[in-house]
Amino acid sequence: MSHVSPSGPRRRGAAARAPALALAVLAAVAARGAGSAPAAAADHAVVVMYHRFGDGRHPSTNVTLEQFEAHLAELRDGKYRVLPLPEIVTALKNGAPLPDRAVGLSIDDAFLSVYREAWPRLKAEGLPFTLFVATDPLDRGSSDYMNWDQVRELRDGGVTIGSQTGRHPHMPDLDPAALAAELARSNARFVDELGTAPKLFAYPYGEFDLDARKSVADAGFAAAFGQHSGVIFRGMDMTALPRFAFNESYGDIDRFRLSVNALPLVVSDVTPLETALTGDMNPPAFGFTVAETMGRLDQVSCYGSGYGKAAVHVVGGRRLEVRVPNRFPPGRARINCTMPGPDGRWRWFGMQFYVPGPKGRAVPE
Repeated sequence: MSHVSPSGPRRRGAAARAPALALAVLAAVAARGAGSAPAAAADHAVVVMYHRFGDGRHPSTNVTLEQFEAHLAELRDGKYRVLPLPEIVTALKNGAPLPDRAVGLSIDDAFLSVYREAWPRLKAEGLPFTLFVATDPLDRGSSDYMNWDQVRELRDGGVTIGSQTGRHPHMPDLDPAALAAELARSNARFVDELGTAPKLFAYPYGEFDLDARKSVADAGFAAAFGQHSGVIFRGMDMTALPRFAFNESYGDIDRFRLSVNALPLVVSDVTPLETALTGDMNPPAFGFTVAETMGRLDQVSCYGSGYGKAAVHVVGGRRLEVRVPNRFPPGRARINCTMPGPDGRWRWFGMQFYVPGPKGRAVPE
């Protein structure tokens, strides 16, 4: 139900134009070989996400079967360790080591092609994954979606079931009471159908704001994932975790290899805390402090949706401030920051923003 671009779903208006130049440069480097680093202990992991498989009616949320099989072949390479998302989350929260090139697989929306195409292939490979389910389409018996019996089959086969709310709303358009009600209602449906409520959450369309993050935490979820590109690292806020998203236009093997070999760009003190941009918050005064271990600040490059390369200023110590020239239009927008890492790999940190439409926040239902 969300639309994927190089850094996540397709943006509306001018924001739909992703920073192609940055991605092309990075992909070219990755295509020359990511190198085979030793399987040392690490404190980070990459999570990738999909929606549909082999369903050419919806190219913006679909990967072809040829693309998906190429991704699976890459994961067989031996460099990677595909782990269940709950295991990755628990290790990062508890300070336990992860293998280098730890990868988590996730699928949003429980479309029928997951059951028909992705599940048989993933099961044959013995690869764990998480399926994020919005409960209302299943309750309506929508023909394009799995049904509850199929979800139970996947659950019984070892698939982790996560939540994506009930009706898949734009969460930043809801007030706290409406958010709480939405999560309580969908959790009740999971308990009815599966016997327990999920512990992992994915924001519909990858959209969140401070209210949505608080509501998800208050509802008891251990971690929540967006659709902004980046690598999860220890100490990152567990209510706003990144994932690399794939579709037909941005699902080639070079981009996949680039993503699963990515390293974290470790930052702290990220501003603004609020990612729903209203009034004079747009464009955002985006900034962060880069860890000493990351190396030279002049190697960091940032790109804004629709604007290409953004201005990056060192404002003292390890602090960077990133500026795009104009306001983001209504909808989703991103700023992605990268820098070269060891062995031909790239460090990556991104943030998604949400600009409400002209009507502002929706009236709670």
